[in-house]
Amino acid sequence: MSIIRSLGLATLVCVGLLGGATHASAQGREMNIGDQPGYIPDDEELAPEYKRTAVFYRTSEAPGTIVISTSERFLYLIQGGGRALRYGIGVGREGFQWQGLQKISRKQEWPDWTPPPEMIARQPYLPRFMAGGPGNPMGARALYLGGTVYRIHGTNQPQTIGSAVSSGCFRLVNADVTDLYERVPVGTKVIIRQRPEI
Repeated sequence: MSIIRSLGLATLVCVGLLGGATHASAQGREMNIGDQPGYIPDDEELAPEYKRTAVFYRTSEAPGTIVISTSERFLYLIQGGGRALRYGIGVGREGFQWQGLQKISRKQEWPDWTPPPEMIARQPYLPRFMAGGPGNPMGARALYLGGTVYRIHGTNQPQTIGSAVSSGCFRLVNADVTDLYERVPVGTKVIIRQRPEI
């Protein structure tokens, strides 16, 4: 495990396929993020510009829509009235960035991680399975994007927020992904853009 950690396991996570509701996910529902051994509040390590905040945001999208701007490294949850909640995110590294229109197809607390064969082929040192929990690089929550292998998920490496580090997923610190998870239902519209709306 120390070898995997030294190779930056959390920066490689994203295109894994997660298991269904297993004993690990049931166990995860009982976990309180702040009660875990060695827990450091995410916002203590997060750069100030990436902390969750309410902002003015002009858009024609309906309240409740998620807009992801990969170039800005922000996720916006539209509130209406020209406002949005803005969350700092980590995005796909070069060659793994994408754009499009999706919906939240399902949600999972403390998701398991099972890297797909394509990822194992690129990084054979990765674990074949990792149960959900505070040590899992998928973080506290995952919101699945349609039928893709991509997700909006947490991370146990807050210092990666604001960077292009993943294999195509969008990561938030655990406190932020938990906040977002509670605010949006399955079926939420998600717009992924490479550049901000003009």
